[in-house]
Parts: sequence; C-alpha cells; structure tokens
Amino acid sequence: MIIRKHKESDRTKIIDLLRLNTPEYFSPDEECDLIYYLDNYADNYYVVEVDNVIVGCGGFNLSDDGEIGRISWDIFDTQKQGKGYGSALTRFRIKKMKEIDGIKTISVRTSQLVYPFYEKFGLKIREIVKDYWAEGFDLYRLDSDIDQV
Repeated sequence: MIIRKHKESDRTKIIDLLRLNTPEYFSPDEECDLIYYLDNYADNYYVVEVDNVIVGCGGFNLSDDGEIGRISWDIFDTQKQGKGYGSALTRFRIKKMKEIDGIKTISVRTSQLVYPFYEKFGLKIREIVKDYWAEGFDLYRLDSDIDQV
C-alpha cells in the first residue's frame, strides 16, 4: 500500500470511486461538490494505491485561522472497504495535521452511515443535522482536541 499526494491524472479514478459509492454513501448531487473541491481545495488530498491501483482517497483542509484540521472527502472502492486502507489513510492524515503548528482541533463532517468509523480515532459527535447533505443523508460533525486523537 502506498499513500501519496493526488495528481491531476488521478481525477477520473477519484470521480469513479465516488460513483461506485453513490447512492449508498453519497448523494448523486455531491459529484459537482467533489469536482469543485478538487479544483479549489485539494492541496492536502491523497490517494491510496494497492498494486498500482487507486483504491481510495481522502484529504484534509485547515480552517481560516489554522486552528482546525478538517478531514475531507474520504472515498474507497466498495470492494476494498473493511481492509484497513481507510484507517491507514486517516492515521496518515492525522499525523500530517499534527506536524502543522497551530492546529488545535481535528474535525470531520460525515453522515450517519460512516460516523462510527471516525469515533475509533477519538472523535466525538458534536452536531447532527437531519437531511443536511441530501434527503436521507444526515450531517454528523465530530471533532476532538488534536492531543486526544
């Protein structure tokens, strides 16, 4: 397994991964949001390769004041979920965020389908908003002090 920064040439595979997870984990409306993110906010976006095949991706961003590191856009091949790749990528990004001076909190906004995954890293539910992403896709915002993750 290799975790590396994404490249422009990875974009098609990243979008394909999103489509594999739609509509189970993502609303069809979210594809344009992912494209916008990749165009504008993907400085810290990574892909996971296994045997030279991209099996997942995810990134992080910083709040405007630099105090919050936000885990973003985790997407994995449906056949590769549950094999530890997502955990490895999450640990990798947490390590990267801990190397940045000023970050005090790690946060993620996800859905009711995935929030238990992030609880394993010490993140705690702080907010729930029904039908936030789309009908049937609730917002679960989790966070924790960086020293608690």
